[in-house]
Amino acid sequence: MADFTGRVAVVTGAGSGIGRATALRLAADGARVACLDVVADANDETAEMIAKEGGEAIARHTDVTDEASVRDAIAATVEAFGGIQILANVAGIGRFCHTTEMPLSDWNRIVAVNLTGVFLTSREALPHLLEGGGAIVNVASISGVKGHAYAAAYCASKGGVIALTRALAIEYAKRKVRVNAICPSGVLTPIIDSFTYPEGADEAAFARILAPNEGFCQPEEIAAAIAYLASDDAINITGTTLNIDGGVAA
Repeated sequence: MADFTGRVAVVTGAGSGIGRATALRLAADGARVACLDVVADANDETAEMIAKEGGEAIARHTDVTDEASVRDAIAATVEAFGGIQILANVAGIGRFCHTTEMPLSDWNRIVAVNLTGVFLTSREALPHLLEGGGAIVNVASISGVKGHAYAAAYCASKGGVIALTRALAIEYAKRKVRVNAICPSGVLTPIIDSFTYPEGADEAAFARILAPNEGFCQPEEIAAAIAYLASDDAINITGTTLNIDGGVAA
């Protein structure tokens, strides 16, 4: 386990799935955690779970697509804890859809949450990370590495997260801020229920993203990888994408 004693972590999407597992893991490793999520009740529950285990956490109802909401959440974190050393961008949404049938509103919403949200939280947190160094870990997807039918918006947004990760890594490498991305395949979280086959879909097309080991990831696996990339054990890792996919991209 990493030692994050004295460090402050911001976790988006902290109300469930990978985000909750990450908030709990970083707190267990000693970090004070700001839990950000658009679902207030679930987010509050995560912060309460941390407190019950003896950790320190605050919960902020945050829409990562809203500039003012993100700015307020980061300011509240700094006010509560004095700074930020770790940012875990986990919030994400998606669904399968025939591209010819996808409403522009759905495209815009998926890109806004998955990509613009990462930009906004990173932009607001970076001035604080730059004060003493730190790490940003973005949750992308194996769908940002390998094409997937019926997921144009999701693939584009997650591919954008990978490109943004590399851009930030280069921009801030000399200033002691590391930026990396995790690319999971299927993870057993509530979001997986959003990915139902569209009517008339070619099921053979889905074989491209089925893990050769026939397994799904657990949220705790992804949280452990985030903790590693945020830790001093990964001090020379930046601009990297770590695939946790059971061999999908092999």
